[in-house]
Amino acid sequence: MRHDGVMEDVRRRLAAEHEQTLARLADLTADHDSVVAASLDTNADDEHDPEGTTIAFERSQIGALVRHVRHHLAEVDAALGRVEAGSYGVCEGCGSPIGDARLEALPAARLCIGCAALVSR
Repeated sequence: MRHDGVMEDVRRRLAAEHEQTLARLADLTADHDSVVAASLDTNADDEHDPEGTTIAFERSQIGALVRHVRHHLAEVDAALGRVEAGSYGVCEGCGSPIGDARLEALPAARLCIGCAALVSR
């Protein structure tokens, strides 16, 4: 188990990641709203409008990014929950400690590198 000073650093880092992710989500939502508003002023016939496909593509891309950012936010929140529960840094797959380098690179990591490799196959 990590000592309190390290866990406080982890908590601060995850809280900062949470705030940055919320800001990114707000930016993407505003971008999505702008694309939707712009599409209201154009021909709704995407098939025959040369700009229609581009607008639909942009809307789709932003939607995918919003889903990704929401998933990341949920992962950060889950990591904060593990910090509070005292299980942060323990692999949910095998119960072994997650390496410090992995947690440094991916602070919301749920799995050690070995278990993550098995899942990604």
